[in-house]
Amino acid sequence: MMYQLLQKRRSYRKFTEQAVEQEKIDQILRNALMSPAGKSLNPWEFIVVTNKETQVKLAGCKPFGSAFVAEAPLSIVIIADTTKSDVWIEDCSITAFNIQLTAEDLGLGSCWSQVRQRQSTTEGVSADQYVKEVLNIPEQYAVECIISIGYKGMERKPFNEDKLQFEKIHNEQF
Repeated sequence: MMYQLLQKRRSYRKFTEQAVEQEKIDQILRNALMSPAGKSLNPWEFIVVTNKETQVKLAGCKPFGSAFVAEAPLSIVIIADTTKSDVWIEDCSITAFNIQLTAEDLGLGSCWSQVRQRQSTTEGVSADQYVKEVLNIPEQYAVECIISIGYKGMERKPFNEDKLQFEKIHNEQF
């Protein structure tokens, strides 16, 4: 079952206008809270965004790779209190993928928009700072990414196993 889930999970940048039901949002968030984290410090936190005006603002956080955020009925902004853990980036990445797998399992599409270490559309302002300003995020937090979620507005074929790069697997030594 996990194999099929991984094979089906693709990035979806087009969504229908149908809102994501609250019970599905709750399930996604419960699964996110079960994500492993270094030393169980759980530095991650989640900002759930369904307001269309806010989604449009978030879509402007960088010049490329975030336009789809404006069309998503749901986005989850993954942030971390950087004072809690030195591995917050890894912890946020794990929970982001848990969110994406859960969305797929619930019949929803999702796409990751990287924020950390990206430049915003405003000169001299990082995408991180831009998102912090839009969402009123305190300074000790960092923004890892935005996961946009919704009902799939496009068809994608499952991952093609013929494209697996088995040459990247090494046994015992490089």
